Amino acid sequence: MKLSWIVYRAAFCAVAAAALLAARPAMAQVSFGSVTFGSPGDPPRVALEAGAFDFIPSNHPDARTAADLRGEYRFGDRLWILSPFIGASGTSDGAFYGYFGFGIDINFGRNWVLTPNAAAGYFYRGGGTNLGSFWEFRTGAELDYRFENQDRLGIAVHHMSNAGLTQRNPGEESAVLVYTVPVSW
Repeated sequence: MKLSWIVYRAAFCAVAAAALLAARPAMAQVSFGSVTFGSPGDPPRVALEAGAFDFIPSNHPDARTAADLRGEYRFGDRLWILSPFIGASGTSDGAFYGYFGFGIDINFGRNWVLTPNAAAGYFYRGGGTNLGSFWEFRTGAELDYRFENQDRLGIAVHHMSNAGLTQRNPGEESAVLVYTVPVSW
């Protein structure tokens, strides 16, 4: 892999992140009865997450469950009902995943929020599960209870794989407990 390709992609990601930081929050929300898509009134949030990486047993020789710690910055609804985020994850096996993505809040009443999300980013395996590529995709969902002060507590389940970019693509599943707090600048 050429260094110029990596530098080009990193610069693109930095410019995209800066544009998201400068963007004004979107004020859109779509409702269907008591279910609404988007959370335009919610401020940006920081999420702290802890759980298990590769927790579903598989027949791959290097697959094993590891502790998973994550941190995310969630920008809030910036692109219509889409909420972009950036994050980093590390495991007890030395793996690292730096990623960016989007989620959509689906509100069930005032307090319950389901957030399907998708992300992509750089993966370093460390001494753990070999996912077959340095570029991995993550999809999943988070179910939270939103408190009156806008804090959220929930659980997230994700699948991560390279989507067939390489011949080796075992994928893995993770489950984490999530606590988010609003931030204001």
